Amino acid sequence: MNLFEFDSEIRQEYGSLCGVDEAGRGPLAGDVYAAAVIFGEDVCIKELNDSKKLSEKKRALLFDEIVAKAEAFCIASASIAEIEEINILNAALLAMKRAVEGLNADVKLVLIDGNKKPPLNCKARAVVKGDGYSASIAAASILAKVSRDRYMLKMAEKYPQYQFEKHKGYGTKLHYEMLEKYGVCEIHRLSFLKKCQLTRTN
Repeated sequence: MNLFEFDSEIRQEYGSLCGVDEAGRGPLAGDVYAAAVIFGEDVCIKELNDSKKLSEKKRALLFDEIVAKAEAFCIASASIAEIEEINILNAALLAMKRAVEGLNADVKLVLIDGNKKPPLNCKARAVVKGDGYSASIAAASILAKVSRDRYMLKMAEKYPQYQFEKHKGYGTKLHYEMLEKYGVCEIHRLSFLKKCQLTRTN
């Protein structure tokens, strides 16, 4: 069963569904993003897959195809302040909730990647490793990932010393070296950096 067949089978039971995924739970800096996608029954995107299994170039191409072919989609985020206040898991769920609510569409079932569900006013099902099973979840994973990466490129222009364009905020050796050299800035998640004993300097 391919990704679109998986969705089609569920759609026959519920009538309409959307897939939801997030990007950016692990990084030391930046907002967390989520996306929700609704496809029609006749849509097919040949190389659609879990965003983590695709190159950056391929994700960008698929992003445009998904946006063009989706019945509806929404990309949302939760801020660094929200991550710090309610923790990263709850912030990711909040971003997912915003993405679903931003669809402005009648959805009978929401498929959520992972094992947790945000509070929604409709039926929802958590699907572990769902981006490898469901076309709509895989599409959402690509929209969320590409959108977050583009946001981090903008942050790289604002804070060039951290070289966010290279690591997108993840805890790479380079990122830690820049943190040691420059301290933290306003888009760093301080709760993620407690063990580093770094202080905000920018």
